[in-house]
Parts: sequence; C-alpha cells; structure tokens
Amino acid sequence: MAVVKTRRVGGSLVVTLPKELVESKRIREGEILEIAVKKVRKDGFGVLRGMSRFAAEDELKAHD
Repeated sequence: MAVVKTRRVGGSLVVTLPKELVESKRIREGEILEIAVKKVRKDGFGVLRGMSRFAAEDELKAHD
C-alpha cells in the first residue's frame, strides 16, 4: 500500500506510483491495474502530531 497525492493534469486528476511499489509489484508500462481508493484524513503534522509547541527555552536547550 502507498499513500500518494493527487495532482491536476488537464481536466483529470493523476496519481504517481512510488518507485518502490512499482519495483516490488513488478508493474510495467501499459499494464492494466485495479486500484482501491480510500481518502486519508490529514491529521496534524504526521509524526509530529501530539507534540507541544516549541518555546524559546526549547531552542536554547537544544544548543547547550
């Protein structure tokens, strides 16, 4: 499974398959694929979700 972002090309929306997925599934140009689509809700900043805001003190501690 891969998470990809849509982009507009002309009047259509396009998704690009990541190289790793293409290689692992041995997908070649011109093949017919079945794709399941599920919208992913963006929540926070991904891996940074749940972290508190940075303060000036945090910046000073990082450079000690």
